[in-house]
Amino acid sequence: MVARHDLVQDAEVRAGLLTARRGTAFFARKLGELSYAEMDGHSLLPGWSRRHVIAHVGYNARAIARLVEWAATGVETPMYSSPQARNEEIEFGATLPPIALVNLFDHSAIHLSVEWRDLPDAKWGEEVRTAQGRLVPVSETVWMRIREVWLHAVDLGNGARFADIPADVLRRLLGDIWEAWEKRGETAGLALRVVDGDDDGLTLGDPGPGATVIGGRLAAVVRWAAGRGAEPGQDLTAAHDGEPLAEVPAAPRWI
Repeated sequence: MVARHDLVQDAEVRAGLLTARRGTAFFARKLGELSYAEMDGHSLLPGWSRRHVIAHVGYNARAIARLVEWAATGVETPMYSSPQARNEEIEFGATLPPIALVNLFDHSAIHLSVEWRDLPDAKWGEEVRTAQGRLVPVSETVWMRIREVWLHAVDLGNGARFADIPADVLRRLLGDIWEAWEKRGETAGLALRVVDGDDDGLTLGDPGPGATVIGGRLAAVVRWAAGRGAEPGQDLTAAHDGEPLAEVPAAPRWI
């Protein structure tokens, strides 16, 4: 008999699954607020319409489900056959009728949730390979999906904000982005400083002499770092060597 509850026992993984499912519900709500005609509109991602974002989120769930199946069966099932295949899939998906796009999102999200639910507790440490070639425990797929659904709900561009994303997700996102910059040597002379709430004083990088310091509320700093720019009305500041800058510079590339 198929289990009707998550088999994983690890508390951190179970909490992550809850956050992923809440993010999926949040994306679904923002998607449901769009008319079919509005799906043709621009997203916050250059070169992508809302159709592209919806298709990407749907196919991403299928790709992550393949990794969970890999962990369950021991049979290697890559996320995508190639980067080109991934891109072609998204471009094709963006041409689907609106109802088909909605169904793609709904069905793929349910499929992934069921694959997670039925993965035996002993299998959550099995290693799988991401689309970037990293070997990670399959438990990492939960964070991979959390990042996709919460970020891309904002990218639909119909009212979702970074402030709607849970603070613990924002903190981890910021850490991931900073780590990516560090690996490419792009953090020299740059510092980020959060100035609100529980995260007041959180600083990444050295804000000392000669540094460019980007500061603001956690949601504003993460939005900037993720390459989505500054939201109108957000209190995001930039200073170089202690002197305020008239404009906030563009963030380094993330991914």
